[in-house]
Amino acid sequence: MGLSAVTVLGVDRPGVIAAVTGSLADCGANIQDSTMTLLGGHVAMMLLVSGELDSAELLKRLCAPDLVVTASAIEARRHFCEEGGGLGYVLTVHGPDRPGIISAISAVLAADGGNITGMSTRLTGRLYVLIADVELPKEVDVAALMRRLATVGASLDSEITFRPVEPDLL
Repeated sequence: MGLSAVTVLGVDRPGVIAAVTGSLADCGANIQDSTMTLLGGHVAMMLLVSGELDSAELLKRLCAPDLVVTASAIEARRHFCEEGGGLGYVLTVHGPDRPGIISAISAVLAADGGNITGMSTRLTGRLYVLIADVELPKEVDVAALMRRLATVGASLDSEITFRPVEPDLL
């Protein structure tokens, strides 16, 4: 079975996710991982799918005149946390909108080997809100990292919080 990365972008409307995922199911494709969100009135989807069809055939079957769709063959990769047993954190930022917020914060995290595994941002009026899932190597000095994040937050006139992920109880 092949693995493909599929992206979809289009004007949001009721049923667009059902149409795309239904087409994938009709092709026998299994959605292994996905993220879907609204961006400025557009639906944006990224999906990793497995199945018998190659990426070119998936693309043919998913094409719609009102959607921008891409499909590319990819290799399966291990997740950062699975390889090293990293530590999970949630980072939040609240402050005035300005260029460079994500760049400044992600650079501090990357300097310590931090990996952003999920991120969402919203602009509400002039308030910019960022929420990110972050994985850190076990050996990171979290207190020192938090001090560096606080310094960046102050330079951006933003409040940054960084807290451990609470284990899920099933």
